[in-house]
Amino acid sequence: MSARNRSCSSSILQACSSSSFTRQPSRVLIVDASPPWWSETCTVLCQALENFFFLTSSLAGPVRLPLLSVFAISVQLECLLPFVQVKGNLTRLLSCVEELRSLPQEGCVRQRGTLLTQAVLDSLQQLKQYMCHTSHRDINSNCVEVTVLTCQSGKTVIRQLEQGLENSDLMSLRRLLVIQIALQQSLCDRSPACSLETPSSEDNQEESLMLGTEMDLQLVEGTVEALESTLKMWLHEQGGDREHLHLLLPPSCFSANSSPSPVCLKCDMQERLISPALLASTPDLGMKTESMQDFQPPNKSLTNQNFSPQRLRVVKVLHADGVCQSVLYGLPLIVRPTSCWQLDWDEMETNNQMFHALCHILKTRDWFLLVRSESEPGSSPGSGVFSYYVIQSSGSHSLLLKPVMTRELMLPCCLPVSVEDPPLLALNTVESSLEQLEKDPVFNPLCLDSNLYVHLRIRGLLTRSSQLFGAQARGQCRGASRPPEGSTQRQQGRQSQSRARATVTPLPSIPLKMPRPSLTLHHSRPCVPAAFFQDS
Repeated sequence: MSARNRSCSSSILQACSSSSFTRQPSRVLIVDASPPWWSETCTVLCQALENFFFLTSSLAGPVRLPLLSVFAISVQLECLLPFVQVKGNLTRLLSCVEELRSLPQEGCVRQRGTLLTQAVLDSLQQLKQYMCHTSHRDINSNCVEVTVLTCQSGKTVIRQLEQGLENSDLMSLRRLLVIQIALQQSLCDRSPACSLETPSSEDNQEESLMLGTEMDLQLVEGTVEALESTLKMWLHEQGGDREHLHLLLPPSCFSANSSPSPVCLKCDMQERLISPALLASTPDLGMKTESMQDFQPPNKSLTNQNFSPQRLRVVKVLHADGVCQSVLYGLPLIVRPTSCWQLDWDEMETNNQMFHALCHILKTRDWFLLVRSESEPGSSPGSGVFSYYVIQSSGSHSLLLKPVMTRELMLPCCLPVSVEDPPLLALNTVESSLEQLEKDPVFNPLCLDSNLYVHLRIRGLLTRSSQLFGAQARGQCRGASRPPEGSTQRQQGRQSQSRARATVTPLPSIPLKMPRPSLTLHHSRPCVPAAFFQDS
């Protein structure tokens, strides 16, 4: 990676500091691998786990998944992976997946509810023993979240767990999530990734047997993408101790406070994407667009005229209203027709006309283009990763290029959709506050001043003052350690004489009376070859 990319990566890592992930819980995954459903879910689940383990173990930055343990319920209860740290343990994680694949797909499982309860209790006891023998005090040992993957009825599994854990010590169990993998029923009316449900009141839910523990039921499609998205929920920041953002609106006349204080909306932040900078082993993933140098192919520079231009292949046409802004990232680049002097005039004119036609079609039809980077000529197929971009039209004779995130680095985002109108008081308060703001029909960034020049000027003056002060301090230190003036001069004289004796070659003695030079003219005439006179 270039120096600019490395600095960008370091700034991203600083922004995503470890202090934001200090409350990440330890995770327990209980896989219900009981026949006959295991034969239908084994392949997709193991593939999703492999993809997730490869991604999580490669992420730089703060630890998002500190500890993980995996249990499997087949003919009997098995602990396939005791609590381990995810980073640096890819080999053990992949061995766990291979053990899952080797579980029998035929047979009979009895007392499944008892085995589920035993798996939860064993995991809590295992975490307690692990924390007693580990030196990693930064791991949050006070809470653990248990996830159960099953093809059985989710409500039935929750009821079995409630009855089995009724009289158990569950102080460290913060959440119990049951994920029901849908195999045959249609989920067309649900989100493609996940659908949250709570146990119904038909199961006597008003009398919860597990006080203090959050219980959820989630329906997930039996696909690799859906299961991956479910596992990536673990990578979100799980703090919740303090809100992340205060959004300040102008004072409203409908506010409950008598004083003209701003309307404060307290919010939480959530990541939508995993930054490609967190994957240092794949520098080509999500190519940077912060400068032209970042966009060029690796090991190439703009001063080198022999490099081949970056090739982007158009793979799809997108409707503008169907592109979510949350999947776009990075800084945009402007695309315009080339003015390279090496092109022929007719070729340049034809290229301008074709580019103008493309801009016109995209603007009139409100289309975007999805483009994909192509590997360099000579590279083996499938050896690298692809980057995707979205090209959109603008009001001028140009296009806009923005990077777009791919499936591997997308984080799940299951947000509820509001179907009801807000209360009238809240609606009037926010509307009155927004009415006080200035309205601009066209946004002009030249009207915004970030105070950057003042900050840079102050920092430059402080740096200059510190340098002058340091120079004066060093001069005073040299003056305080200097010997008396007479001794210094004598010492310098002796040193100069010794250096002269050591480095200068003695000159031959020159007589005081120089011989008188002869005034004969031909002695002073320069020696000229005879050929010169013959040619002239």
